[in-house]
Amino acid sequence: MLSLAGRTAAPAALPVPVRIGGFGGAEGLAAYLAAERIEALIDATHPYAAVISANAAIAARSAGVPLLALRRSPWVPVDGDQWIDVADADEAVHALGPAPCRVFLALGRQEIAPFARAPQHHYLVRSVDPIEPKLAVPHADYILARGPFSEEGDRALLTAHYIDVLVSKNSGGSATYGKIAAARALGVPVILLRRPVLPDVQAVESVDAVLAFLDHALAPQAWRGV
Repeated sequence: MLSLAGRTAAPAALPVPVRIGGFGGAEGLAAYLAAERIEALIDATHPYAAVISANAAIAARSAGVPLLALRRSPWVPVDGDQWIDVADADEAVHALGPAPCRVFLALGRQEIAPFARAPQHHYLVRSVDPIEPKLAVPHADYILARGPFSEEGDRALLTAHYIDVLVSKNSGGSATYGKIAAARALGVPVILLRRPVLPDVQAVESVDAVLAFLDHALAPQAWRGV
């Protein structure tokens, strides 16, 4: 049996068991791996899901289960990009500065709260899940949407809302790169939250590489010494 670490936000009808929710930390996940006789664990979580990835590494080691992380490469700047690298949302708030501006926050719920400390700005917030509680600021608009997002669509969005600066994670991949390309085309600065430090485990960048790993990891001779 194979397990994928992480939460599925909107599961479709899949021909496999699907579990939504946590496991109770690394100890709970290790117990689950043992109880369900899991033979391989794939950490396919978001690059910023550092806690889940750490728990997966600890649980796999404890349960003696092969682990592979599927990690997208980060975006890299190209000519025309105006990137400001920051450690986290707190640094991003500071980087915005004191002068009022129109800010596009392309972040998740967990990163939004610090921006309430800078109520002088007008925020446009795009997220997959609703922001609750909403920002305690006088001017904020909210968009619920799930990628992929095109450069053309995001350019229209930034233009319609007169965006002065974009704040985003460096998620990598193509699904949400549209906003980065749109900002470049419009000359809009981008404040990028640095990726967290993730566990030092075997990692690949493609689903094909995951499947190749599984062909080896699930072969009896690969892990039973047959």
